[in-house]
Amino acid sequence: MFNTIEIKDTKQEIGQVIKIVRKKRKLSQVEVAKSLDVSRNTIQNLESGKNFTIDTLFKVLKEFDLLDKVYDEILEAKKEIEQTKSLY
Repeated sequence: MFNTIEIKDTKQEIGQVIKIVRKKRKLSQVEVAKSLDVSRNTIQNLESGKNFTIDTLFKVLKEFDLLDKVYDEILEAKKEIEQTKSLY
């Protein structure tokens, strides 16, 4: 009936994107972790869609030059919401 997006699924997809970018750049989890001053376990959790903080996510996105894209999408969504007429 309705297609619902689960937080768990979204976290897993984000993790897969991070893993793909890391591998394309030929970086290990340890290298990324050192660069961001976090533990390898933190990067492993992020890539597997387990618990991670928004700060960790933003650090990784910035490191991989993806933060601008996410920010642009957020601004676009905000613009659409602001332009939508209220039903009330």
